Amino acid sequence: MSFEGGPEMKHHGMREDLAGEHVLGDAVQIILFVIFLTVWIIDSFFIRHSTFVSGYIPLFVKIPFATVILCIGGYLAKAGHDIIFKEVREEPCVVTRGVFGRVRHPLYLAAILFYLGLLLFTFSIIAGIVWIVIIIFYNYIARYEEKLLIEKFGEDYEKYMRLVPRWIPGFGSPEGRTF
Repeated sequence: MSFEGGPEMKHHGMREDLAGEHVLGDAVQIILFVIFLTVWIIDSFFIRHSTFVSGYIPLFVKIPFATVILCIGGYLAKAGHDIIFKEVREEPCVVTRGVFGRVRHPLYLAAILFYLGLLLFTFSIIAGIVWIVIIIFYNYIARYEEKLLIEKFGEDYEKYMRLVPRWIPGFGSPEGRTF
């Protein structure tokens, strides 16, 4: 399978500094978002079929944890978006600064954390199953984009992959990491 401009790749206009993404990425993200919200709202606030766990956890525990997760997700989304889309790099290169020095896919991680934050408010098990499907999807498109980035940046991106984890943020400088 070739990734160079294939029909399954979406380009970002004339931005030569960006590698592209899966052509279905945005559409599937929207579909999963609608499915998750629908399931979460119906189960959490109307049917309440799988939210029995929520009754055992007091609000003063749920609200702070969910809020922290949502804030971390919001920070990752804003910081990652600003670095990738508001800055044009004259010479295409692997982006390793800011949140990209901690995790390779901060925008996708932000979305995963958004869903988790909502789940922590009501503990809907059915919505949790949809969340797992969402995680699998994000892992799929992250792996796809990593192939594009290896094709575009070669050894530089492979080194970045060795130093910076895909999902669980690392701490300290990327140069000092050994994972």
